[in-house]
Amino acid sequence: MSLDDSYLQYPKRRYGMDHDLYDWSMLSQRKPVVWPKQNKLALWVNINVQFFPLNQRDNPVPVPGGMKMPYPDLRHFSLRDYGNRVGIFRLFKALDKFNIKPTIAVNGAMVERAPYLMDVIKERGNEVIAHGWQMDMLHHGDVSPEDEASWIDKSVETLRERFQQPVTGWLSPGRLQSENTPKLLQQNGIDYMCDWVNDELPYAFRTEIGELTAMPLSNELDDFFILQNNLHSEDSYAEQIEDACDLLLSEAQTQGGRLLALNIHPWMLGQPHRIACFEKVLEYISSKDGIWSASARDIHQSWKAQQ
Repeated sequence: MSLDDSYLQYPKRRYGMDHDLYDWSMLSQRKPVVWPKQNKLALWVNINVQFFPLNQRDNPVPVPGGMKMPYPDLRHFSLRDYGNRVGIFRLFKALDKFNIKPTIAVNGAMVERAPYLMDVIKERGNEVIAHGWQMDMLHHGDVSPEDEASWIDKSVETLRERFQQPVTGWLSPGRLQSENTPKLLQQNGIDYMCDWVNDELPYAFRTEIGELTAMPLSNELDDFFILQNNLHSEDSYAEQIEDACDLLLSEAQTQGGRLLALNIHPWMLGQPHRIACFEKVLEYISSKDGIWSASARDIHQSWKAQQ
């Protein structure tokens, strides 16, 4: 049977996007971005500080990085904890060695669970972005707007109070959103969100109550995605990032500034058999001319000032 003609008719069917959340545009045809001091490539290293509970709720999809074995899954639970007690300090040491400034995405629940680590992060002065309350609280369409609003408010306010920072960025657990998430973020004073990965430069994102910015945090170059999801080797991880760095720098010579965003999990790259791979990546990027290592907020502000 053939489909009725009405099946393909809907109000916003048109060239480009079928919604008004953001404008469709070609990356190569946008107004060129110029990073501070005429640098070509902005480097954003995002470190995740996360809490994965043992007793996971009944979510529509598995929690990315969550428990995998029958309760109590102490193997994966303790490995995630390892990242926050051991691995993250190796990452800090490597980043400081190459004078690279990270941004740190923190679950609100970690404020109570790891006070010492929170003190270290505050003393370092790195930008903190909100990463939801904990990794088992996924934002999706079956969550009531009231519950989601309370999760976001609690997450953002807890971090603002603990770190005495504005906390203007957001990364959802698992990068999942409901249709209400962007609006709720805007209501809570969030300027940019990192869940949408459909670009390589920031772009304006509309909600019914105002505008915020989508800051694409690459999923393709995420350590969890490459090493655990795709089962690639550590050498392949390094090679893919180095290739991305080279290509983006090449494009930036004629098309304007580009963004290299690396999402890092301490329980992955903070392992003793992987930290050298991470240092290799940092050394390679640092050896290039035209690199601007900056916080997500600074990158966002620089981009927005040029729009």
